[in-house]
Amino acid sequence: MQRLVTTPNIDDQDGFYAELLAVHEGLDAAQSASLNARLILLLANHIGDRAALSAALREAMRSAVD
Repeated sequence: MQRLVTTPNIDDQDGFYAELLAVHEGLDAAQSASLNARLILLLANHIGDRAALSAALREAMRSAVD
């Protein structure tokens, strides 16, 4: 497994963030959470590397509690 990339690595980061916010417009909290869960599962399937996914979960948790 390659090292988890945690530095900016997305072309047009601001554009992607705006698009991410836009897909949530008009959704209630439950719909927004469901969209996020589906997005996470789609991206996890695309990545496919179980070790990388576990590392991402650990990093997200670490960031959430710091």
